Amino acid sequence: MNEEAPYDYVIAGGGTAGWMAAAGLARFAPPGTRIALVESDAIGTVGVGEATIPQIHLWLNALGLDEREFLIKTKASFKLGIAFDGWLREGHSYMHAFGQVGRAHGLLPFQHYWLRAKAAGFAKPLAAYSLNEVAARNLRMAKGQPGALPYAYHFDAGLYAQHLRAFAEMRGVVRIEGTIGDVVCDGESGDIAALLLDGGRRVAGKFFMDCSGFRALLIEGALGAGFDDWSHYLPCDRAMAVACDSGGEFTPYTRSIARKAGWQWRIPLQHRIGNGMVFSSAHLSEDEAAATLLANLDGAPQGDPRPIRFTTGKRKEHWKNNCLALGLAAGFMEPLESTSIHLVQSAVSRFLSVLPGTTGTQATRNWFNSQADFEWQRIRDFLVLHYHANQREGEPFWDDVRHMALPDTLVAKLDLWRATGFIHREHEELFTEVGWFQVLAGQGVAAESYNPMADSLSEAELRLMLDQTEAAIANQTRPMQGHIQFLQNYASGPSPRVEVPA
Repeated sequence: MNEEAPYDYVIAGGGTAGWMAAAGLARFAPPGTRIALVESDAIGTVGVGEATIPQIHLWLNALGLDEREFLIKTKASFKLGIAFDGWLREGHSYMHAFGQVGRAHGLLPFQHYWLRAKAAGFAKPLAAYSLNEVAARNLRMAKGQPGALPYAYHFDAGLYAQHLRAFAEMRGVVRIEGTIGDVVCDGESGDIAALLLDGGRRVAGKFFMDCSGFRALLIEGALGAGFDDWSHYLPCDRAMAVACDSGGEFTPYTRSIARKAGWQWRIPLQHRIGNGMVFSSAHLSEDEAAATLLANLDGAPQGDPRPIRFTTGKRKEHWKNNCLALGLAAGFMEPLESTSIHLVQSAVSRFLSVLPGTTGTQATRNWFNSQADFEWQRIRDFLVLHYHANQREGEPFWDDVRHMALPDTLVAKLDLWRATGFIHREHEELFTEVGWFQVLAGQGVAAESYNPMADSLSEAELRLMLDQTEAAIANQTRPMQGHIQFLQNYASGPSPRVEVPA
């Protein structure tokens, strides 16, 4: 019997990562490219991340997806930032908000003027100078106007995968239902040749994408790419996840709430709230974590908390031979800054920029892997900062992370900030100077000085600059609609009205 010709691309696994890869290839690969995705309805997806960052607009726009339809299909809400409650100490809250904080003057960014005013005793908390935070704290939303709010989304990751599946299948992607039993490699090249499915079926391909989750059946199981374990920097290794009925405030921001040995996420969607507890099993049992999570929900739980076990880190090689790892197969970093979906988006976009015919050259793979290493490491450093800079003294977990050894790259950034108030964004690392500024200030990391050019303003001029910035933000925020009202008005129209909490 003649074997079917190999597909150009075979995606092993569905979920968010698999269908993002399928959608990207379907949209941008040359006409006639044959793409297959293998997944099993019997295997669930992890789906710990339902919050995103503003870069998702690049992805949605590239695919040509209609935003209103996307909001309806994924039960999405808007996101203006992330509130970190209790991370510095109990009762304290700050926000990593999207967009600018304050305004630059002359050659200097805002942080130096704020540091000078703080030293003089008249600077207000950064929240006063952030349009996104003021709007978010007041449950407001706006878009499409001068000075509009940079935003991302909260959405149902399962519904997002379904939305992308419809997009991909409409453009020729073949979905194959089945469980992967084995991976066949070529004896000479070491490349993957085919997937063997239950029932003896064989799916041959020229290039493979591993979206098999933590199992990493292809990139690790078949190719042995290796793993960089970062649990000494990010020791949380467990999560409990549960959805609950809508309740409380319909916040246009994610909440990250520090707990005894980790943190809890709260992500409000149109039809429910996504919740989870990330924690260290060395400091807290799964039963204790589940009890903490259930005791801090805004509505009735929609099931029992689901345990997730993980090791923070990444593959040593994301692209090896003719296989690219995406999503959890590539690695895991907890969803503290909502980077999970972005890392898939970034990897698919990077891959498409050097779209190979078969395996790609070694030079191409080396370039891709070096870019991935840099991106993951700098995100890791940003997450570590949140843990390290805490004042929750007397709590074993928080004491441990406060005193842990730090990556050299993070030490260098902290030394620069502490000495001079300077923040350097290296190359194209994901988080900007403004993002680092908000977390450094929010976590109480003090800068000993500021750039003396900030002294070019008189004290009266500096006070006026800060007051005018605050007043302008208040004036912009005042006419904005409430989050619920804005979502209903924007995303309904000719389509069915979206569901939002009463």
